[in-house]
Amino acid sequence: MKRIYNLTTISIIIVYLVILAGGIVRMTGSGMGCPDWPKCFGFLIPPTERSQLDWKSNYEYNKNQIIILNKSLFYAVDNFKSQKEFNNHNWEKYTKHNYSKFNVYHTWIEYINRLIGALAGLSVLILFINSLKFLKRKKIITFLSFLSLIAILFQAWLGKTVVDSNLTASTITIHMLMAIVLLFILFLILAISKPLKPPVLPKNISILILISIVLLIIQTLTGTEVRKFIDIQMEVFNYNQNHRWIENITSTFNFHRSFSWAILIINSIIFFRIKKINLKSNIIYLINALIFLQILSGIVMYYFHFPFTSQPIHLLISTLIIGLQFYFLSLYNTKTNATKI
Repeated sequence: MKRIYNLTTISIIIVYLVILAGGIVRMTGSGMGCPDWPKCFGFLIPPTERSQLDWKSNYEYNKNQIIILNKSLFYAVDNFKSQKEFNNHNWEKYTKHNYSKFNVYHTWIEYINRLIGALAGLSVLILFINSLKFLKRKKIITFLSFLSLIAILFQAWLGKTVVDSNLTASTITIHMLMAIVLLFILFLILAISKPLKPPVLPKNISILILISIVLLIIQTLTGTEVRKFIDIQMEVFNYNQNHRWIENITSTFNFHRSFSWAILIINSIIFFRIKKINLKSNIIYLINALIFLQILSGIVMYYFHFPFTSQPIHLLISTLIIGLQFYFLSLYNTKTNATKI
């Protein structure tokens, strides 16, 4: 069981690295750095120069390799060697979207994000393989590990959908929601595999934590809408004019900012009720510290014009709070959890 606990911990850490990398991708506008999926411009290792995407004569092309021609993407329909003249029969126009720019900076940021995602998939696969030994004596471990594998495969498919849609807001929101679901599954495995006995939480505190989790998810999802608004502002006012990104803010932006008060209030109530029953848990202190940092990072972004890395850190802290609250709730409501964490 300790091995499952350790493997699950590793998977959770890598998933959070994926979330952080995804935040950096959005912050830098690198989401379309690789216009196809799962390869990048049809390469396993993406190009480093624009010239690599030009058509060349007497050149060996691989199937699905991409070139940029007349401001459009074209992919090779099969393996072939080009002749002296361009032959239309060897190429098909890429029609899933019309994005055909190349920026080496954006391409490699997106590519590294995908590599971390692949590493997360591998870690979850290893977790599932190791969980098979519990198929007879603790089926829930195997079932949840299998569910996490399905979830991360579905998340990978959603990543493809995000790219194919040219980063529509709805697909990004669903992608974010699925990441939270995956974390819930992994944290549940972590709670079940922790081999100590529990004090069970009073029902009223469990209900408050559930409400807090729902509020945090709402806050995170509205945050993705705010992020889309900022993306548009970045394009309108240029990436260098960050002082203008919050001009003409939307009602969603105002809601997201004000809603943090509800989260602060309910978590303060949870904290004092847990203190009242003398339940010793370092997780509760960590959650409240993260909530403070989350609000502080929001203030920094708003008043200091979105300093570099502030947005991905803001997102990372949000998902950390949600994950830890769910873990705390699961840990204190299962038959194998700890008296002190």
